[in-house]
Amino acid sequence: MTVLYKANLVRGAEWARFFAERAPDVPFRLWPDIGDPKAVRYLVAWQPPDNIAATFPNLELVFSVGAGVDQFDITKLPPHVPLVRMMEPGITDRMVEYACMSVLALHRDLVQFISQQREQVWRELPATYAGERRVGVMGLGLLGQAVLERLKSFGFSLLGWNRSPREIDGVTCYAGAEALPDFLGQSDILVCLLPLTSETRGILNANLFAHLPRGARLLNVGRGGHLVEADLIVALDSGMLSAAVLDVAEPEPLPAGHPFWSHPRILLTPHIASTTKPETAVDYVLDTIARHRRGEALPGRIDRDRGY
Repeated sequence: MTVLYKANLVRGAEWARFFAERAPDVPFRLWPDIGDPKAVRYLVAWQPPDNIAATFPNLELVFSVGAGVDQFDITKLPPHVPLVRMMEPGITDRMVEYACMSVLALHRDLVQFISQQREQVWRELPATYAGERRVGVMGLGLLGQAVLERLKSFGFSLLGWNRSPREIDGVTCYAGAEALPDFLGQSDILVCLLPLTSETRGILNANLFAHLPRGARLLNVGRGGHLVEADLIVALDSGMLSAAVLDVAEPEPLPAGHPFWSHPRILLTPHIASTTKPETAVDYVLDTIARHRRGEALPGRIDRDRGY
């Protein structure tokens, strides 16, 4: 029973160390050293290998090394093999840190001040207090709820939108496409934490921006595919939006000369909002494997019909 890891090799070395400490009887291999492909029962990957079904005929379970699974072509996975997204606590903790940092940066006009610094301009901007600012989070799964919980401490008025209904203490929640315009109209800072599916691809577009209060700010920590890039540039240049923090793009990395690199109202980071912590990720994988072998329900199992 081999566990095969196919992702960042630097982190992979840490995975190997923790596997050796906590499950010395479980063979653990780092791609491309796969050993006997027939022995591979569990695959932990960011990008799965081609011809996965033919390469690993005895595969029983596939883990995404991240919280999302949009990088997988689910149709190429054998129908009987579950796909599980990573749910170790390090992912949530890091996302909460980044989202709070970015919301505060947008709230306190940090993007504009960085631009002013480059231009050697010393100028105050009108102050808006946290109690006067409304923060709306799109996507109320584990990450979205954790971000909202931490944002409560700053005194923002909090809103949430999800495809299906949610109830969160201290958060005004909206559900479904019909409620989206009402939610957007009250979101001074919009945070995208949606999964990327066929329904959400391109959702951050000109039509959506038009429903936001003029001068709203955007944080995208979902996926680059959520955003229509040209529409964002138009919205920022016209004043429809006043600033954006982007941790994701499509493609990654962005090519040289892309307008996001130099736009004065965009703060760009290289997809680092949330990273898997090897120590707790190994615990999660081992626990999930044990559950699978006992025939129990698997936390984080992807619904193939919904894509998340």
